[in-house]
Amino acid sequence: MQVTFGVLGPVAAWDGAGDPIALKGPRHRAVLARLIVARRRVVPVAHLVTDLWEDPPPDAVGALRTFVAALRRALEPQRPPRSPARLLVTEGPGYALRAEPDAVDAWRFERAVTASGSPADVLPRVEEALGSWRGPAYADFSDEPWARAERSRLTELRLHAVERQAEARLDLGLAGEAVPDLDAHVAEHPWREEGWRLLALALYRTGRQGDALAVLRRARELLVEHLGVDPGPGLSRLEADILHHAPHLAPGSQGPADTVWARAAAAYDRSVPSGARARLESTVGLMRDLAVTGGGGLRAAREHRVAAIAAAEELGDVELTARVIGAYDVPAIWTRLDDPDQAGHVIAAAERTLATLPPSTPTTLPPSTPSAATTLPPDTAATPAGMTAVPARTAPLLKHAAAASESSSAAGPADGARSPLGARDAVRARLLATIALESRGTNAARGPIAAREAEVLARRLDDPGLLAFALNGVFMQTFHRTGLAPDRDAIGAELIALSARHGLVTYEVLGHLIRLQARSALADFPGADTHATAADHLAARHELPLVGVFTQWYRALRLDATGQAPPQKVEAAYRSAAARLDGAGMPGLEHGLLPLALLCLRLRHTSPTSADDGADFGPYDPWTRPLVLLRLGHRHEAAAKLRDVPDPPRDLLLEAMWCLVARAAAAVGDRETMARARTALAPAPAELAGAGSGLLTLGPVSHHLDLLR
Repeated sequence: MQVTFGVLGPVAAWDGAGDPIALKGPRHRAVLARLIVARRRVVPVAHLVTDLWEDPPPDAVGALRTFVAALRRALEPQRPPRSPARLLVTEGPGYALRAEPDAVDAWRFERAVTASGSPADVLPRVEEALGSWRGPAYADFSDEPWARAERSRLTELRLHAVERQAEARLDLGLAGEAVPDLDAHVAEHPWREEGWRLLALALYRTGRQGDALAVLRRARELLVEHLGVDPGPGLSRLEADILHHAPHLAPGSQGPADTVWARAAAAYDRSVPSGARARLESTVGLMRDLAVTGGGGLRAAREHRVAAIAAAEELGDVELTARVIGAYDVPAIWTRLDDPDQAGHVIAAAERTLATLPPSTPTTLPPSTPSAATTLPPDTAATPAGMTAVPARTAPLLKHAAAASESSSAAGPADGARSPLGARDAVRARLLATIALESRGTNAARGPIAAREAEVLARRLDDPGLLAFALNGVFMQTFHRTGLAPDRDAIGAELIALSARHGLVTYEVLGHLIRLQARSALADFPGADTHATAADHLAARHELPLVGVFTQWYRALRLDATGQAPPQKVEAAYRSAAARLDGAGMPGLEHGLLPLALLCLRLRHTSPTSADDGADFGPYDPWTRPLVLLRLGHRHEAAAKLRDVPDPPRDLLLEAMWCLVARAAAAVGDRETMARARTALAPAPAELAGAGSGLLTLGPVSHHLDLLR
């Protein structure tokens, strides 16, 4: 029987019979806890020494080895002398705890809370998981920097579990049982809007309509008074629904929809033969709808998408493969990929398919030149009759597209003849838009070229849905330098107008989110508010839960950038927004974002926040590390990191990363890196660094340019 570990309370271990294992002194427990935080990964000896001692003694490494040896004896008392350890192992430059996935209570808790299932399955599982908490996570080490991020993450996950438990009770008709726990939950955590929503709904379902409305009023007052923000659309909609006794608030009101779904799915399964190509194309349509539900749906959609493409290629039908790849036109707003390996597979398949598609219409440019490419004003959408217009914002890509056009024309009809526009052109445009989207945030030259070609084809085909897809690709490739927020604002404006005319709801939401980002970059927060409200309204009406993740982050940013609250309240707003990312299925957005936001907050304010210098900055580490080292007093190491710092990725945080580099370079007097940063930031003096992400800010770029001067 295996040894198990507990960190949901004081750090503890139990043998296979369930008896406690004596872990000796606090440093022994600290070593064990630090290795559990690392989740089976190796922790270098140097890091362990730094984490264990504020001022390490001369024999710190020897003392650490003594602690490790004692822990090994305690955890594996039957291990023969001089035989290798199985649990606490030495590997490379340090140590790792190779505990089984179900051997740590925190890991079991996370799986139980995030797993899907029916309410009847979820409720007992989450109740048992919540019962495994014996106190605050890593209770012995609440003040240790190395434990802070994991403690915070587990605490947020526990709050989510309380809300998921309440939701399951409501779905099972147990509203009365949900009320006491939810009442305590919102009293202790008043900024969690989901807690207030569930409490009000539970009160309403127990016949206490007045109490439900009073709870919603109390939530509004707290949010407005303490955070300076209005409640999100979920609370506002619930208040209106309660006042009007909306039928869908009754328990079990989703039954008919579930019945229709089950019957339709069964009929499809009976009618469409197994192995039919139609099944693949139908599957892609389902995955597209699944992706916008977020969480497990988004993860599942990504996974099954690659499998569907592989299945289509295996069938050897090039046009089917092209349709399967191009049909996944899920709007994308974040410029960092969730799964780069998967994106690479999709791009490779799209390129293979493009190379083998039958010849199509040459991708020649509309009659325009870079100097006169102003047919479409930046904030005006093309009308259907004029979809071939080339916006001025695409001028930087004209040269690439012209080269591609010459290559295409060489293989096409002679003397400028045109083959009929049709389905193959649309399929080709979808493949090109897919390549543009999946190569976002990289320096690959293919992405901008593919985006431009897809846009040209879409405008010629007069296909609104295809043009919206292509414009998403153009947006993702409009980060080749800093200062391009006005160009992206124009893309968002066209998307909104085009989508509103043609009922493309998800792309209309995308347009509002793009403009929210762009107006934030330009410090136009009233304008950004308009787009946040519009996006929330559409999301509430059309059940698009991921939209609220971005608008809640925006409201934290707004609170920060406008100075409407002290840093401590801004930090609380950022942490609340980060909690929405837990289980949202967007690791490319989530990884490192909260530590980055808190670092930016701390750099902009003299009052301290609880940002953790030992936090995991994830993909942002190369650009944050020099500043963290400087804060720790390691000036020489910071200077060395700066000498090797790469150019940041071409994404929504381009300006923020260069400003971080600028601050560190100025602090150590690295003139060469200062010159690099100044050249990179020079086109963006009117923007707020990082605010173009809609998530965080380092303040005006102009201040950083002044610093560099």
